Amino acid sequence: MDENIQIETVDTIILSDIHLGSEVSRADKAKEVLQKYNFRRLILLGDIFDDLNFHRLKREHWGFLTYIRKLSNPKKQKEVIWVEGNHDAGLSKIMSHMMGLKVHKQYIFETAGQKILSIHGHQFDRFLNENLIISNIAGYIYNLIQRFGGKKQRFARFLKKASKGWLRLTEKIAIGALKYANRRKANIVICGHTHVATVVPIVANNIKYYNTGCFTDIPSNYIIITEMGEIINKDIE
Repeated sequence: MDENIQIETVDTIILSDIHLGSEVSRADKAKEVLQKYNFRRLILLGDIFDDLNFHRLKREHWGFLTYIRKLSNPKKQKEVIWVEGNHDAGLSKIMSHMMGLKVHKQYIFETAGQKILSIHGHQFDRFLNENLIISNIAGYIYNLIQRFGGKKQRFARFLKKASKGWLRLTEKIAIGALKYANRRKANIVICGHTHVATVVPIVANNIKYYNTGCFTDIPSNYIIITEMGEIINKDIE
């Protein structure tokens, strides 16, 4: 880490969809983000792993996990929350032992008078839940396009922006999340899963929806919540 980087103090950082083990995981950038801030709470909002095959983890992937392990040390006085995604489902017991973290299905917290629901979002993806094999094949093909598309991933980024299916998915996840947040009486709901970051929140019934984005695309996105409760979607090249 560059010692000249100014550390910014925030209340919460939320990262999702790092997909450790994938060839396109940008674990080093995720770690760099965490080193840029002094924060009270970190939420890992699902799909931190790509699958359960730990043999696929690279040195920088282990480096990220080691850093998370250090942050979860009670002496750091930081709250580190792991919310389960569809890719890392089944890791609850492993994470509890390896990282010293409890894995949640969803997590609700309050800051600056706001009740915030954090949930990965795959729960609202009906196509994924009903067509698991097709979804896995599509994800594999997209990962190949990312891997062989050059450092800037221009073609993958074009496909993502042009795909009507992707746009419909992001809308469906937002609608489902907002309805669920209304039942949980939350003011704000934050999801991952779609890999599409929301810069301007989607609003329904006075509830705001945000999406973190991911750490497999360029740029990668994440969310910070300031000490005053402002939610900002940030990116890193």
